[in-house]
Formats: sequence, structure tokens, C-alpha cells
Amino acid sequence: MAVADSSERPATPSMPTDPDFLSCILQPPTPSSSSRPDADYAALRRLLLRRKPSSALQHRMEWRCNGKGYVAYRNFLLRRIDGGSAHSTPSNSGRWAPSPGPATLSEADSWSSLRDWRNNSGVLSRTISISSKQSEPERHVRFAEPAYSFVGMHCIFDNCKASVTILKFGRASSDLLAYGAADGSLTVCQVSEPPSVLQKLIGHSKDITDFDFSSNNQYIASCSLDKTVRVWEISKGICIRVVYGVSSQLCICFHPVNNNLLLVGNANREINAINFSTGRVISKLTFDDAVTALDIDHTGQLIFAGDAQGFIYTVSVNSHTGSLSRTHKNKSSKIKSPITTIQYRTFSLVARCPVLLSCAQDGNLSFFSIATDAKGYLTLICSLKLASRVQSIRASFCPLLSLEKGEFIVTGSEDANVYFYDLARPKNSCMNKLQVSVLLGHGSPVIGVAWNHGENLLASSDSDGTVIVWKRANTS
Repeated sequence: MAVADSSERPATPSMPTDPDFLSCILQPPTPSSSSRPDADYAALRRLLLRRKPSSALQHRMEWRCNGKGYVAYRNFLLRRIDGGSAHSTPSNSGRWAPSPGPATLSEADSWSSLRDWRNNSGVLSRTISISSKQSEPERHVRFAEPAYSFVGMHCIFDNCKASVTILKFGRASSDLLAYGAADGSLTVCQVSEPPSVLQKLIGHSKDITDFDFSSNNQYIASCSLDKTVRVWEISKGICIRVVYGVSSQLCICFHPVNNNLLLVGNANREINAINFSTGRVISKLTFDDAVTALDIDHTGQLIFAGDAQGFIYTVSVNSHTGSLSRTHKNKSSKIKSPITTIQYRTFSLVARCPVLLSCAQDGNLSFFSIATDAKGYLTLICSLKLASRVQSIRASFCPLLSLEKGEFIVTGSEDANVYFYDLARPKNSCMNKLQVSVLLGHGSPVIGVAWNHGENLLASSDSDGTVIVWKRANTS
């Protein structure tokens, strides 16, 4: 019979005998000092530890999270409770990791990612870890909600050499993305694996100010500072109709019920209702200043438009004839500043009714309830003042996340970051911030933001022409 050599048996880990060390493992630090436990408390812990099963002690001493032991993790949690600063790493889906700086990438990872980026023809599909910072210069920032953990960059489109002024996902689409630029180009992409550019639509001679997908995502209608409205057939990549105006065309949307109707706001202080098939203007309505942003409710009966002086108008529209009539006029702020974003949402837990988001160039975000029985009368629920902007930076609702609690919005900023705010908490509104080094992320003001239909992807664009698609962590 073979006898096993006792020297080959795995050694049993020795249990530490220092009672101060053992008591430190389970004892929270005192508020005054975290370096040494209270003497009386330590003595009590020693007594309790004698009755503690050795297996549980060993498990706690061997426990690790991101390379750190139990004591370090416990101290980190206590700093959060006491209001201290904390950083999270989205690549760990909310798990803790100390962040030494703007990014948690190693130097080797940074250079390899840069090589992948430069060697790729316009699209970077490698997932890159980023830091989710909880610092904001203008107001206190709460610890990030779990729903706002991001695992990194899903893909990057850097084929555009001009400022990307507007970007949107297709209607009810999680895969189709389009963005317009200051050079007049309109690019249509797919973001599913592998990410790729489907069409580059060339026709506008100046900045694209807005565009919209048709209900079936077969067509795109775009408007530009070149005074034209163009309709594109995406599958063929061709322009099928051009409507010439007398001033810059600033905002556009398809009618949700009658897709043969286009609604266009321009610098000539008008909203024009255009027949999609013929290109004829069938109705128009005049306002006090240039119409810079608009959206329409899901029934197609109410248009909400913002102008260059910061006023917001409610307009009734006939879905069959396209006739327009103004019903209400509201001021978003005391300062005259162009409205950059008007966005309608069918329901809000905060307002218990349809709501409207407006964003002005002076940094004022306004949140309105909509009285549908009073022809779209707006009531201001709350507002948030951010830093004034030089760029026409846009904002967007976070619809699915807002169904959980709060009233969340996302916006770009001129410090090259993407911010998340909860409008229901004006004193502690900033929930999270997407920030990476200039080497890997946005290196210029972030102008446009857009969610896909499933709200698991967030796209952002900057004034250098870079479009980043961020992937949100699965929090289910």
C-alpha cells in the first residue's frame, strides 16, 4: 500500500493570533480616527471573536474585491456614508475601485486602444473602460445611481471632420443611428456588431441643423443653414426631394400620425407644414422670432416650439389638412436665450401627465407639465440652471430610467463631459458624469446626446466630429 508523503499535503493557513488584528477586521473605525480601534470596544470584540467560527474568520480575511481586503472596503463604504468623495468604475458595473485620476486605464491599455482607434477606418468597436466621476464644479454631486453605471464605449465613429451638431437613433430602434455635421453631411450607421457606416448622404452645402426619421425608418428629412429641406431614402442613399426656402431651416419633424406631413421651423419666424410627397408648403404660422426647436405629441394634435428669445409656444395642428393655429405662449427663463432642445414625453411619474423638457443656450433646463384638456397649456414644475454655453448644446429625457424614480435627463457640456441630472432634486441634481481622458474620449464640447429605443446605448457627439456610443451596464 502506498503511503502519501505528508510533505505534499497542502498547508493549512495559519490563523492570526493578534487580537488587535482580529478585532480590526470586524470593528468599524471610530468617527475621530480610523487608524486605531477604541480600547474598550476592542476588548469586547476579542471576547466575541473567541466564539466566532474559525471558518467565518478565515473567509473574511481572505475576502477580496478588486484586489482590496475587507477592512479597506469597509472604510470605503463608511466614507460614502459620512459624505466623503468616492469614485466608481463602470467597467465593474458599480463595484468599488479607487480611481487615481480622470481614467482608470493603464498606460498599456491606453496606447493599445489608441493604436486600435487610429488603425480603424472610422469605427472603433472595442469596449474601453471609463471612469464615472462624481464631481461637478457647480453643485454637490450625489453618488451615482446603479442605473447610471456604464461599462464603457460600445463603439466610436470618427470619420467626420466637422462638428457633429445633431444625432438621433431611429424610431423604436436600438441599432440605427444617424448624425448630421457642420459640413452638410448626414451619416447613417448601424451600431450592432460589427458597427459600420451604412450611408453618407451628401447634398447640403452648410450646417445640418436638424433631421428626423420617418415612422418606418425608411426616410430621413433634414434641414440646414443652406435654406433647404431634403428628404432621403436611406436604403438607396439618395435625395428624393428638395424644398427650397428663403431663410435658414432650423428644426424639423415628421407628423406621427400623418407621415405625409413635415413640420419645419425656420429663421424667418415660421413653422411650415410641408407635403412630403409634393414638397409644397400647405400651411404656415408666424411667431415672434426664429423657431429654433420643436417637437410634437404622440397624437399629432399639439406642436411645441421654442424660439430664439427663449419663448415656448403650443400650436394646434390638424392631422388631415395640416392647418396650424397658436394656442399658448410661455417663457422658459427671464433671460432671452435661444431654445436648443424641445422634447415631449407622454407620461411622467413626477407630474402624472405628459411633460415637456426645454433646454436653452444660457444653460437653463425647464420641466413643464402639459394640460392636454387645455390645448397644451404648460405649467413649470421645476428648472435647473447650468453654466451658460457658447455652443448650442442639447439635452434629452431618460424615459425608461425615469419610470423608476425621479425625473432624469442627460446633457452634453462644454467641458467635454456628459452629465446626468435629476430634475426632481434641484439641490443635489447631478447624478453622474461620463468622463475619460482626451486620448480616448471627447476632447471638445459635447453638443448632442441621444438614447436608443432600449435605452441601453447612449450616443454623444462633439464639436471635433467624434461620435461615441456608450454602453450602459445591465442592472436587472
